[in-house]
Amino acid sequence: MSILVTGATGFIGLEVVRLLAQEGDRPRVLVRRPARGLLFRGLDVEPVHGDLRSPESLVRAVTGVDAVIHLAARATFEEYRLLRSTIVDGSLSLAQAAATAGARALVFGSSLFVHGDSPGLIDTDTPTDPQLGYGRAKVEAEEGLARIGRETGLRVTSIRLPHVYGARDLFFSRVPRGRLIVPGRRDNLFAHLHVHDAARVLVAAARGGPAGAWPVADHRATTWTEFFDTVRTYDPAFRYVRLPAAAARLGAALLRPLQRLSGQPTIMTAGSVVGWNLNLAVRPGVLWSDLGLSPRYPTIAQGIPAVLDDCVAFRWLHPLEDRRSGPAG
Repeated sequence: MSILVTGATGFIGLEVVRLLAQEGDRPRVLVRRPARGLLFRGLDVEPVHGDLRSPESLVRAVTGVDAVIHLAARATFEEYRLLRSTIVDGSLSLAQAAATAGARALVFGSSLFVHGDSPGLIDTDTPTDPQLGYGRAKVEAEEGLARIGRETGLRVTSIRLPHVYGARDLFFSRVPRGRLIVPGRRDNLFAHLHVHDAARVLVAAARGGPAGAWPVADHRATTWTEFFDTVRTYDPAFRYVRLPAAAARLGAALLRPLQRLSGQPTIMTAGSVVGWNLNLAVRPGVLWSDLGLSPRYPTIAQGIPAVLDDCVAFRWLHPLEDRRSGPAG
């Protein structure tokens, strides 16, 4: 089965590519920034240069593929107007090109942020109610993709991913620094999923999963306090500092003019503060049985220590020269 992966050099996309390669496939990978192609070193892939803002490049990318796992977009929590061109317009261009080229399936990496603050457990019947521009763009993309699917026969599956964590994500890349600022609440329930399990879900959905929009997560949502305390169980040097939500929003607003001048995407926005403080817990088991799978890491109790194992850098540094080494070495 020939599969195109967009967003292949991103955190989740790279894990999808690695999984496909391990299973003996030779995935086609859409790459916008050629230098990031070095991430595929040692993997048997078929690279193709492309950009969601270039419909012509997308036509080239989808020619001859059976399915598309679509993860590319401006993956930040900025204003809707900054996100629409890639999350909405780019996704619809890709789906139309894929359907025209004869692809059978498209799996869209959506987000639980299509929902608002949810006191109950989220399932396929939970209505969308996005509270930030990122979620609004994902909802609009889901609706447009479903429409293309109905009109063309392309099987479209939108996977509403929770907080996906792994050794290469933004949070764990900062754990070695020893301190993290938490923007607001720590007691809200949030759904999580190890990146390897996220990749397994996306690949299985591409190979033959059900159409429609599906939330997915591991088997137990946790508070952010429990998530961070689990990290500290295995890495006692890690600390986090709570910043009140109002102060975090003010800080993001003050930084926004500088970020506009730089023109670079950022993760520190008013939207990210809103998203951090939502309750977003998924009903256990949703989608897993439909794919014939179960999580390899059913809770953070199994997933976090596995991630910390993956974070180990095998480069010699004498303990006396390592400022992170405590008394126990």
